[in-house]
Amino acid sequence: MADDVWLVVGLGNPGPSYARTRHNVGHLVADELAARTGTSWKQSKQVKAEVIETRISGLRTVLAKPRSYMNESGGPVSGLLKFFKLDPANLVVVHDELDIDFGVLRCKFGGGDNGHNGLRSVRKSVGTGEYYRIRFGVGRPPGRQNPADFVLNEFSAAERKDLPFAVDRTADAVECLLTDGLESTQGRYNS
Repeated sequence: MADDVWLVVGLGNPGPSYARTRHNVGHLVADELAARTGTSWKQSKQVKAEVIETRISGLRTVLAKPRSYMNESGGPVSGLLKFFKLDPANLVVVHDELDIDFGVLRCKFGGGDNGHNGLRSVRKSVGTGEYYRIRFGVGRPPGRQNPADFVLNEFSAAERKDLPFAVDRTADAVECLLTDGLESTQGRYNS
């Protein structure tokens, strides 16, 4: 893995009205990784995304936040892979996951989209589901609340208190995945 260039994409929705919602946890993790590298986001003219070319743990890495809505994330991700001449096996997607409790992580390679519109769009545009995912648990909606409404709402007060720690831990998991591989990352972070 050490000689590879990585593309790490944090999924979310553009604009300030979505910035603090559950669906934007991928953007929060990408922002944490950017802060750790001391670099600033630049709007890519080639694809609809904010991009940083940097090094994470010494490895060449492209950080990205698509500037499309979640259900159209695939276009920017596919464009980034083509522009940087990367294989989907060098793609890490960070996203929210309803079927996991808040703050719990699951790291995996491949799989289906599990009803996640962002992942469905990525699979359709990239042509495969064979890429790394870091799934950040946001939990199921209470009662009969529509899951789509739930992920577009802000985190609860209790969750906001723990969110910085969970985002920091997720950024740690991304770094571990790039440097130590999937099995080590799963052993350390899949809670």
